[in-house]
Amino acid sequence: MLKKHVACSLINHSEIMKINFRFILLMFISISTTQAQVDPVSKSGVAVGGYDVVAYFQSATAVKGIKQLKSELNGVSYYFSAEDNKKQFDESPEKYLPQYDGYCALSVTYGKKLSIDPETFRIINNKLYLFFNGDTSNGKVNSLKVWDKNEAKYVSKADALWPEVKKRKYVPVGTE
Repeated sequence: MLKKHVACSLINHSEIMKINFRFILLMFISISTTQAQVDPVSKSGVAVGGYDVVAYFQSATAVKGIKQLKSELNGVSYYFSAEDNKKQFDESPEKYLPQYDGYCALSVTYGKKLSIDPETFRIINNKLYLFFNGDTSNGKVNSLKVWDKNEAKYVSKADALWPEVKKRKYVPVGTE
């Protein structure tokens, strides 16, 4: 009788460990994919997830800015990775601001406002375009890959639709 109880106890412990592992794995996946997507302007007023909008143009890479190097424009905070980047932005902010107020460029062509992954971007004709790149109910979607299939068409369509899309309400990440 004692052997049977010990065996059941081991099985239950083993099952509990598997469940705990799955739960932790699921939490990690949820956190890591959620963090990739950001609102164009966070609830605390920080643009583009704190990425340096000037660095996109200079190094063609997404670089995190720091709070100590910050500029304010229309109530929005922009962080920079270098003092020179901050200076350039302060001199000519419109040159560095993302298109469509930082919403996913492809989503604008569908009449919608979506969050963005600051590391998924394209510079086109000296303009910054940001894109959604994350999990959806239909699996992982990188909107830049779709955009790249017919960039000229999408730029034209998004530019034409933006005045109307801009008026629409945006539902921030995590509040849907």
